Amino acid sequence: MKKFLLLLHENIEALENISPNEMEKLANAHFEWATKLGEQGYLISGDGLQETGTKITGKECVIKDGPYIESKEMIGGYYLLQAKDLDTIIQIAKECPCHLWGGTTEIRPIMDYDEC
Repeated sequence: MKKFLLLLHENIEALENISPNEMEKLANAHFEWATKLGEQGYLISGDGLQETGTKITGKECVIKDGPYIESKEMIGGYYLLQAKDLDTIIQIAKECPCHLWGGTTEIRPIMDYDEC
C-alpha cells in the first residue's frame, strides 16, 4: 500500500462565519468520516492543527511566530492515508467534509525510498 498525506486547506472566511452549531456539525462529519476510513483500512492517522505555530527560516534559523497566511486559506488539519494508488485516494478525498464549507484538499504522496 502507498501512503498519502491529505492536507486540508480551510477557507478562513467561511469558517469565521459559521455558527457554533455548524462548527459542531463539521467536527462530527470529520469524526464520522475518519471512523469510516479507519474501518475500511485507509486511515493511518489524522488531526486538526492549531491556527498558530512557529516558523524557522533560512541558514540562520530565524524564529518567527506563524504560520503566515498569504491567502484566504490555512492548513487546518491532515489525514495520513494508505491505498493501492492515487486514483483511490482522489475518490476518497472527494468525500472529505472540509469541502462542505469551501475547503480544499491537497494530496501529497509520501516518498517510498525503497522504490528509488
